[in-house]
Amino acid sequence: MDFRFSCNVFGFESADGFAETARRAEALGYDTFFVPDHLGLPSPFPTAVAAAQATSRLRVGTLVLNAPFWNPALLAREIATTDILTGGRLEVGLGSGHMKWEYDEAGIGWEPFGARADRLEHTIAELGRLFAADGYPQQEQTREAYGVPILRPVQRRGFGGYGPPLIVGGTGDRVLGIAGAHADIVAIGGLLQIKGRPPGTMRMATAEEAAERVAYARGLVGERPVEWHALVQVVLPTEDRKAAAAALVERYGGHMTAEELLATPFAFIGTADEMAEQVLANRERYGFTYYTVHGPFMEAFGPVIARLRSDRGPRLSESSTRE
Repeated sequence: MDFRFSCNVFGFESADGFAETARRAEALGYDTFFVPDHLGLPSPFPTAVAAAQATSRLRVGTLVLNAPFWNPALLAREIATTDILTGGRLEVGLGSGHMKWEYDEAGIGWEPFGARADRLEHTIAELGRLFAADGYPQQEQTREAYGVPILRPVQRRGFGGYGPPLIVGGTGDRVLGIAGAHADIVAIGGLLQIKGRPPGTMRMATAEEAAERVAYARGLVGERPVEWHALVQVVLPTEDRKAAAAALVERYGGHMTAEELLATPFAFIGTADEMAEQVLANRERYGFTYYTVHGPFMEAFGPVIARLRSDRGPRLSESSTRE
């Protein structure tokens, strides 16, 4: 399977500046432009529409929506509208949420994880039901009188074949179970909650933890064809991988060793060639073919995309797993 690459936007100061960023992402070879769903960051759906309008082929999406933030009926309206306005270029990422402070600030009740996972699964089911329906029966006379079309997504792939592709991301058994049953794109989370710390206090997952989570999710997906996605937390171009990793470990509080940081699939450290080889090695070990890098790393990862898509691109070798 060919690779796909994406980046997500953290913020912008002007419409023109944002449009230029989206066009730059397209020029660098990115396939998708994602928007997260956090307080203090741009609103997901208007941003997705603006990115699509500024570009010619770039897909857009949410990575990922906090399902408890959204009423399913209102969310269905947002998704259908955005899919239409982007010409069927939308991908919908959904998660259970993990930042308690955001719920507190928004006045939304913070529920235990099981209840948030239930809400995620209910939201997916409701979206599929609404996308499959022939509109609301209460509006039938209005539609007939004024020729109002039924609001539904353009794409008929995800949500049981009635909506855009569905991404479900997480690390826990319950969320990965939901992904295994419903997702077109299974996103393995690169961050893990630190035990005993406030909700949303995270650390990066190791290579062994990633492999275990992928193996668990594969057992749930079965024979369904899905894409395997990873959210990259760090991209650091350098000629000295070991020294750079040691400095990053110190900066991040020492929750993993430099060797573990160099091995994790959620960090790319080294030259463009070394990072490209790691992408290939990760595909061999985990099956990841879809990567998202955070917006601040968009430029840094661009040469890696170019290297992988070059006729003289890297080949998987022993150097792919060296420190």
